[in-house]
Amino acid sequence: MGHVYAIANQKGGVGKTTTAVNLAACTAESGRQTLVVDLDPQCNATVTLGFDRDAEPSTYDALCGEVSVAAAARPTATDNLWLVPASRDLAGAAVELPGLERSELRLREGLGPIRERFAATLLDCPPSLGPITVNALTAADRVIVPVQAEYLALEGLVQFLDTLQTVRRRLNPSLVLTGIAITMADERTRLSQDVERELRDHFEDLVLETVVPRSVRLAEAPSFGLPVIAHAPASRGALAYRALAEEVLARG
Repeated sequence: MGHVYAIANQKGGVGKTTTAVNLAACTAESGRQTLVVDLDPQCNATVTLGFDRDAEPSTYDALCGEVSVAAAARPTATDNLWLVPASRDLAGAAVELPGLERSELRLREGLGPIRERFAATLLDCPPSLGPITVNALTAADRVIVPVQAEYLALEGLVQFLDTLQTVRRRLNPSLVLTGIAITMADERTRLSQDVERELRDHFEDLVLETVVPRSVRLAEAPSFGLPVIAHAPASRGALAYRALAEEVLARG
């Protein structure tokens, strides 16, 4: 039985899509069937994995239509890695979802046999706490929160953890916080070191040991439609995400 992970943080620019795509690619590299579900209207995971923004069926159809997530999944150029793409229509889902019956449960009910088919499913969430992210947190078994190594990211993290507690109480009591992943860190700066220390002091074991560094190879990989382990397999970013994937899988 596979796990469904929401990669979520309401703050933008913290590396959610980079984390979702590269964790998924590293999991797939180990021989496990892995799925990325792009829930961000910006469609960045879709483009990063070599698809265009008009692909159909899409996550919009899974959230607001009658298409199952499994039916919308398609293989990527990376072995064992599949994608449910986002489309531009997904921008309207935040408006349409509240008017649908059982709106918070649309994604959970649309997952179907996903857990039997895929060892890991990663939900790439939008940078908001709106109805799409609530759907993802309601559907997920576990949550990974990417946090950029900057002070403003700490404030957003506290707000997100409050939302997580609300979702647990009202919609998904079995939801587990797998960990907080520090991303875009520059170990040469005092700022990155101070933020990491504060995170580990306040959240202790919730902070994953692996820290993802700032990396030119990570930043340029999406322009080639590839995860970093395919674009630059020996780069610091690729090595970090391989280590992070091992750590996440070890936590269950």
